[in-house]
This record gives sequence, structure tokens and C-alpha cells, in this order.
Amino acid sequence: MGGMPHNDMPWWRWRAQVRSALHMLSDPVFQRDCWAAGVPGYGDITDAVYRLVEDTWLDNWSAEKYLGTIFRDAREAALIDAAVLRMLRIMHQVGADAPVSAYLRHEAWPEAVQAARDAHVQLAVNDGEDPDVPPRSLDELAVLLRSV
Repeated sequence: MGGMPHNDMPWWRWRAQVRSALHMLSDPVFQRDCWAAGVPGYGDITDAVYRLVEDTWLDNWSAEKYLGTIFRDAREAALIDAAVLRMLRIMHQVGADAPVSAYLRHEAWPEAVQAARDAHVQLAVNDGEDPDVPPRSLDELAVLLRSV
């Protein structure tokens, strides 16, 4: 996201938040090594889900509402919607305050991670970035959001 053009999308800060959340939610190695291990600076799964839907209200309506402002095209929007629905379903089943292990053990978690991965890859590629770099910390995201 550091290389993402800041003036490319009108609501690029919201896009950066969504991308950060999807990046973390889509990376099982990150989840094991950071979230499950309790590494500070990356929040937790609930935090990532909230970043995904907080400003965008994607828990209330389709990502298509943001075509041309946060999301580039219908493909991005469809992938975002699929990821959001899967993540929210699990969060409502295990509870927002559940430990990381409850999410990781949930039978639908692998499908939710794959949906987040599909969306993450599409957004990263569309922004001209490598989707396989490790997720940035929340401090790095905050610095990015303060820039420009």
C-alpha cells in the first residue's frame, strides 16, 4: 500500500483500510505468526473485520455502492462482498470477543480466508503492488493514512 497512488481513488484512505484488513485476513501464516502468537502492532481478527466494514458500512450494503470511489470495478466489488459476508458470518457465530483460536478452528475459516485472499490479490494487483508481501503493522497503516 505504500506504493499505492494516493490520488488515484477519491476515497483512497478507506481503500487502504479495506486492503489492510483483507491482507491480514487472507494470510494464514500471518495469522499464525502474529495474531495467534499475540505479536503487538497488528490488532486482532475482530479489529481487521471492523476495519473492513467500519467506514464503508459493507456490513449493510454492497461494495458496488463504492464503485469509482473505493473500488475500481464490479469484479473488485463482488470479491469484497464475498469476503465480507464470510467474515461477518463467522464473527457472528464465534463472537466478536472470541480468541483468535476460535476463528482459526471454525469450519468455514479456510473458505473465508480464501475469499479474503481473492479480494486482496485483486485489489493489490489493480494497485500495481505485490499481494504476497507480508502485511504492514497498524502503525505503518496510520502513517500512510496521515500522508498526503
